[in-house]
Amino acid sequence: MGQSFKQRINLKLQANTNGASTLTLNRRQLVKSSLASIGLATLSACRFNLSKAEPTSGNEAPQYDYILTAEPSPLEILPGKTTPGLGFNGQFPAPVIRAQQGKAIRILFVNNLSQATTIHWHGIRIDIKMDGVPFLSQAPVQPGETFLYEFVCPDAGTFWYHPHMHSVEQLGKGLVGALIVDEAEAPEFDADLVIGLKDWRLDKQGQFLPLSIPRHAARAGTLGTVESVNGEQRPTLLAPAGGLVRLRFLNMDSSRVYHLSLKDLDAHIIAIDGSPVAKPRPLVTHDMGAGMRLDVAIRLTKEVGQDIVIYDKKGRGYFELCRLQTEAPKQALLNTELRALAPNPLPSLKLEEAQHLRFEFEWAGALSPVGHDGKVDQTFWTINRRAWAGMHSGTLPAPLAVVPLGKTIVMELHNATPHGHPIHMHGIIFTVLSSDKRTIDPFQTDTVLLERNERATIAFVADNPGRWMFHCHVIEHMKTGLMGYITIA
Repeated sequence: MGQSFKQRINLKLQANTNGASTLTLNRRQLVKSSLASIGLATLSACRFNLSKAEPTSGNEAPQYDYILTAEPSPLEILPGKTTPGLGFNGQFPAPVIRAQQGKAIRILFVNNLSQATTIHWHGIRIDIKMDGVPFLSQAPVQPGETFLYEFVCPDAGTFWYHPHMHSVEQLGKGLVGALIVDEAEAPEFDADLVIGLKDWRLDKQGQFLPLSIPRHAARAGTLGTVESVNGEQRPTLLAPAGGLVRLRFLNMDSSRVYHLSLKDLDAHIIAIDGSPVAKPRPLVTHDMGAGMRLDVAIRLTKEVGQDIVIYDKKGRGYFELCRLQTEAPKQALLNTELRALAPNPLPSLKLEEAQHLRFEFEWAGALSPVGHDGKVDQTFWTINRRAWAGMHSGTLPAPLAVVPLGKTIVMELHNATPHGHPIHMHGIIFTVLSSDKRTIDPFQTDTVLLERNERATIAFVADNPGRWMFHCHVIEHMKTGLMGYITIA
């Protein structure tokens, strides 16, 4: 069905109130749109198979909460310049997907790229078949194919989605988006703003510079040249004067660490990487590595037209990322007090019965041996002295560890390198218990930012069976060795 199916899908894309897309087709509508668009008059055109999903059958209309396409897309990141990017539904920022805690969501993915891809739902405790890791959890979605992602989000919070294949190129050129899971009982905020942070490696004409440079991949990662918030440079976001506002920060960059600050304003952290904190914490400066998120609550001034600047603190300097500007409320303010968000339903740790594991993240950046073909082996990073060997349909490397289903696991993580690493685990929310570099008030997360030479201890209940990726979210580090997987069985 290939191209004709994609044409019919694209004819039916409809923007919903979140800027995403919905689709509801019955057999008659599908046949009619097919005839109009491609001139086919065969009944076979009204019956199609979804790649790796159920075929439509009977007279029931296939219904999806969202349709996402991945496709080449001209973007305007620099004013007046066209960048040959990649976009979900042909746009950046990508559609904000909103799910409801505890309820199923169905997302039809259409690959309109010239290369295979997948979608990983970062931070979601998901069924392994929906995790979006090529060969480990699903077959790659080839050009022209579709895949139906259907899953339940057990946890409310701020998450995101991105490919897990050809990652340097696909993420670097724009295939990243926010996934918001709304609480079963919604907390009361007067505004809820998504603030997506992403760098771009562009020249002055808006064309892409090399997305990865080996000498940078062997260090902190290749940084972008143009910083953006929701695809713009230092934008102004409107919010109701006097309102209690929820700010959802997402670091969707491939390399950069942001050091978020509102200087001396009275703002509070209410969730870290999608997981609520037990008690709102004052925001002074919070470090966000690649892939990490932060929810902040702030009560805005009652005066209309006031600016609140949000900064990236670098050393002693404060650099503007974006600003909020107060406007007259469009509806009555709720005037609610700031409260802790409801906790997510995580299993209780049994530390006294835990299995203990150690993981050593090491740097091999000074060792770049040349092979017999004269090419440099770009393996710069290892986990327990093993570099990620890659995989394909016929070969999977051995897991880093195999742990029993239902067991509490305690991991000691040692970053024995001179660079920071945001270490991410798929399919699991873990608790950060301690660190030898900083005082830890234990919190839940899916990604922990390890400073150079830091030792941290994390724990989780291995309650989600599957083969779960465990890697650094600096994309170049992941691609040059700092990745593996853990089997829960």
